[in-house]
Amino acid sequence: MNTRTLVALSLFAGIGATLHLLLPGTLSMKPDMSLLMMFLGILLFPGVKNVLLIGIATGLLSGLTTTFPAGFLPNLIDKPISAFVFYGMVLLTAKYSKTVIGAAVLASAGTIISGVIFLGSAAILVGIPAPIMALIVTAVLPATVLNGVLMGVMYPVVQSILKRSSLMQPAT
Repeated sequence: MNTRTLVALSLFAGIGATLHLLLPGTLSMKPDMSLLMMFLGILLFPGVKNVLLIGIATGLLSGLTTTFPAGFLPNLIDKPISAFVFYGMVLLTAKYSKTVIGAAVLASAGTIISGVIFLGSAAILVGIPAPIMALIVTAVLPATVLNGVLMGVMYPVVQSILKRSSLMQPAT
C-alpha cells in the first residue's frame, strides 16, 4: 500500500469523524458525514486493500462518535459492508463513477444501502427506537439527499486538489 494513499485515506477518515462529531442533528438523528468521506476515499483511491482499510476505520470512528443508542456495533457492521458494496457499484459503473453526477448518484445510493444495513443490524442486535420505515424516511432519506449534494460539490474540488498536489496522486 502506498504511503501517500494511506495518508490521504487517514485524512478522509479523520475529517469524516470530525464532521460526524460536530455536525448537529435533528430529533437526535444526524447525517453520517464520515460515510461521505469514506465514499470519497473509495472513489479517489479504489482498491480492495484501501476499501477494507477505510471501511474498518470509518466503522470504528463512526461508532465512537455516534449518537444512536448502542450504535457502536451496528456501525462496525455497516461501514465495511457498505464500503465493499459501494466499491462494487464503482467498479460496475466505472465509466460514470468518475463524473461529478455519477459520484453524487453513487454516494446517494451508497447512503441508502448503508442506512438500511445500519438500521437492520441495529434492529437485530440492540433494537431501534422507532419503526424501521419511520427511521428510513426521517433519517436515511434526508442524509441521502445531503450526501448526494455534498459529493457533487466536494468531489471535483478534492479531485482538483489531488491532481495539483505533488504529495498525493489519485489512482486512475
